[in-house]
This record gives sequence, C-alpha cells and structure tokens, in this order.
Amino acid sequence: MELDSPAVREAVQALARQALPAFGIALALLLCAVWGLWRLVQHYGVHRDTSRFSPLAYLVAYLALGFGLIIGAAALFAEIAENLGDGRKLGQLDLLFSDTLRSTLPTGAFRVFAVLTHFGDTLTLTSLCIAGTLWLLRQRQRGLCLGWVLAFVGNALLNRTLKGIFERTRPVHDNALAFADGWSFPSGHASGSVVAYGMLAYLLVRLLPARLASAHLPVVALAAALAFTIGSSRVFIQVHFASDVLAGFASGSAWLAVCIVALELRRYRQRQP
Repeated sequence: MELDSPAVREAVQALARQALPAFGIALALLLCAVWGLWRLVQHYGVHRDTSRFSPLAYLVAYLALGFGLIIGAAALFAEIAENLGDGRKLGQLDLLFSDTLRSTLPTGAFRVFAVLTHFGDTLTLTSLCIAGTLWLLRQRQRGLCLGWVLAFVGNALLNRTLKGIFERTRPVHDNALAFADGWSFPSGHASGSVVAYGMLAYLLVRLLPARLASAHLPVVALAAALAFTIGSSRVFIQVHFASDVLAGFASGSAWLAVCIVALELRRYRQRQP
C-alpha cells in the first residue's frame, strides 16, 4: 500500500484524533517490552560467579545484541530519510498528522506535554551531564566518566551533523508555550533523552549497591518511559513531525548501544589477567 493512498491518509488522521490513547498504549507496550527483556537478561545475561557461561560468552552476547540494535536503528533511520526525500509521501503524512493533532488535542494535554518536554532541553541534559561527571569522579570511576561524557558529546555532534545534512524545516507552531528554532530532522530531544537517560540507567544498574538490586528494573523502566515521553512531547506540542521523533529515537538508540557495548568491552578487558 502506497504511503499517499487515501486509506493511509484516513488512518493517519484517525491516529491523530486518538493521539492520547495511542500514546498511552504505546507507552504500556514499551514498558512490557522492557520488563520482558529484563527477565531475559536476568535469566540468561547477568553474570554471576556461579554461572556456567564465561565472561567472553557474555561479552559476545552483548556485542551481538548491540550490533543488532545498531543495524535495526540504522535501517529505520534510513527508511524514514528515504521517504522524506521526494517531499510527497512521508512528508505529507507528517503534515497531515500535525495539522489534525493541532485541531483536536485538548489544551490541558498540550500544557502537560509543554512542561514534560523541558526534561529533554539542552540545559537540562547539560546539567545532568555535569552532575553525573562530578558523581563519577567522586566515585573514582574515570573510565565510566569518560564514557558518560562521550555519550553526551557524541550524540550532540551526531544530531547536529544529521540536521545539517537534511535541513528539514519544522512544522508551524505559533503558540506561547512552545517554540523551537533550527532544523527539524532528526529530533535532538528524542535522541538526547534516549542517550542521557539510557546511560543514566546503565550507570545506576552497574554502580548501585547489591542491596538495591530490586531497584534496577524500575530504574530502567523509568528511563525508557521518560525518554519516550519526552520524544513524544515534541509531536504533541507541534515543534517536530512524528518522523523527526522516530528518527531521533533510532539515532539515539544506535549511539546508546555503541556507548554501552564499548563500556562492556572495556569491562571485559579489565577482568582479564
């Protein structure tokens, strides 16, 4: 089915009219996926002294998982970018979704998302980066500190480069509660939130005391929910198209996978005699 067919356009409009329930369902599915993956990791992927698997086996599994995530995210990003190229298919659906959402979204929901989006602002993420850096230095975790800083800086450079390549203009947004300038594709809030809160969850899972192991899953789930909500908020307040946010999630997930796999590789090498 073609992206510009009448059936697809009607489906896009219907989704925009029910955007809030759709967001709730998507968030619930995401949390279920996080729970399921966590159970798999706990059963097969968490290294224990009594495990029959060697550290090398765990490293290979982490590398394979990270490589798969990178490939999947890159494929999603490439597909979105390709369908934006002619200015007729995905771009028109983006505009249709945004226009329909603007006319149907309740004012109260708009105000809530206009607040939540600030958790992905440059100032917020920069402050988080500085606070995390100071904490890791105090814990004498210099390797993790370097990985933490490079995750933020690398994602910022990647997003700026991609925006400069595609140079996509933002949707029209003429309200007093939300304003953004610069290019639109991909969303920096989406990619930055995935990397920032994903890395924060990774560090907390690694560094929290063993007595707080029960908090690991809530930490990961909260990070995933927060990143997803921040990215989605950019669509709800109409400063980004939906494809901008999807591409931001893809690029951010790929870079997060690169950073975590690199840190796990370093961790493995430190364990070797």
